[in-house]
Amino acid sequence: MAHFQSLPAHHHREDWSMTTGDTLVSFQNVSKKFCRALKRSLFYAVTDLAAELSGRNAKPGLRKKEFWAVHGVSMELHRGEVLGLIGPNGSGKTTLLRMANGLIKPNEGRIEARGRMVALIALGAGFSPILTGRENIYANAAILGLSKAEVNRCFDEIVSFSMIEQFLDSPVQSYSSGMRVRLGFAVAAHLDPDILLVDEVLAVGDLGFQRKCLNKIGELRDTGTGIILVSHNMHTISTYASRLSVLSDGCHTSYDNVHEGIRAYRQLFSDSLGADEHRICSGNESIRFDDVRIPNDRLRPGDSFVLELGYSSEISYLDAEVDLGIYSTNEPNLHFQATNRAYGKSVNLTAGRHCLRIILEDIRINGGKALIACAIWSRDRREQLFWWRIPVSFEPVEYSTGNNFINVTFEHLDQDGAVTTKFEASKRHVES
Repeated sequence: MAHFQSLPAHHHREDWSMTTGDTLVSFQNVSKKFCRALKRSLFYAVTDLAAELSGRNAKPGLRKKEFWAVHGVSMELHRGEVLGLIGPNGSGKTTLLRMANGLIKPNEGRIEARGRMVALIALGAGFSPILTGRENIYANAAILGLSKAEVNRCFDEIVSFSMIEQFLDSPVQSYSSGMRVRLGFAVAAHLDPDILLVDEVLAVGDLGFQRKCLNKIGELRDTGTGIILVSHNMHTISTYASRLSVLSDGCHTSYDNVHEGIRAYRQLFSDSLGADEHRICSGNESIRFDDVRIPNDRLRPGDSFVLELGYSSEISYLDAEVDLGIYSTNEPNLHFQATNRAYGKSVNLTAGRHCLRIILEDIRINGGKALIACAIWSRDRREQLFWWRIPVSFEPVEYSTGNNFINVTFEHLDQDGAVTTKFEASKRHVES
């Protein structure tokens, strides 16, 4: 039977040095399953709810169209350590964090959490868009059980760290994605958390703020906070992680030696490439991506890559999530990774015949081979709608210039080719 329990802390933070190693979060054979078909997923939800209300357990194992997003995970987070969580997109990292934070329940297994937990999983999560930055600071603190007097003591530090002094009394809905990330991390880091969960949202900020956040993570670790850190940046993981958990297809392997875990992940990545470089999953019973168009697979530094996904859908998928990645084929080094969720933008796949166009502009990889990957999920990653990857080659040039950013443009086109929705984002290259 699935179980989540949040327990109070047994000691004050001041005593942490005498109890380093205490277990803060325990995952005991935890599993979570989702259904690939929306209509069937709704049917299963109703039957499972009926079973729960009548005191019966839901059926174990997988039913038709279901898959394990997380399967049989057992691990612990201890006080004063950073547990690195790595794996390819869709391996179950975000699902695991959502279960740890109590946002979703596991289907099997048990999760116990001890102490005050703060999570940075989705951009702007926990913020009310109509409240000001100042009001959101107090509201978030109140949710965590802090009094106004306690917040007042660290308020100036939060504002200074977030660097949003001029916009503190503006509604959060007027903030840029970078401003929301800065405020979210500043609040989380200064409210004395016992447990901090950090997903890839920090990648949205500029390089200077990323370094500032990572330095703060090191400080929190040294003062007793237990941290689960999800990142595609192997340099960040090797620098800050105390231990490592590598996820693949919902299953995990733990490594006390971080560098050994990174090597295992690289081997896993290389093996998957060798099996089949050009792979595609093109829809389900309700939506079909039946017209995938790509440019020449040989690019020069500074060229743009355009991916057009023509689809037909019986229903609308609102607030879908699009994952993009450019990987080296020599090692699983991530040149670039982005998701519309990290920028606080919505991608809506509407019913009917449409096209989603994704443009990666000004790619500056000088020579060598790379793998471009794209995955599309329904809201909250409940269902994978599309998955695609293709190897590309970059021609070497003697000299290339440009900034260290890839600009990403999302365009949604109707059946006549008219652009109905468009937004842009930018993301710094990850050179690790």
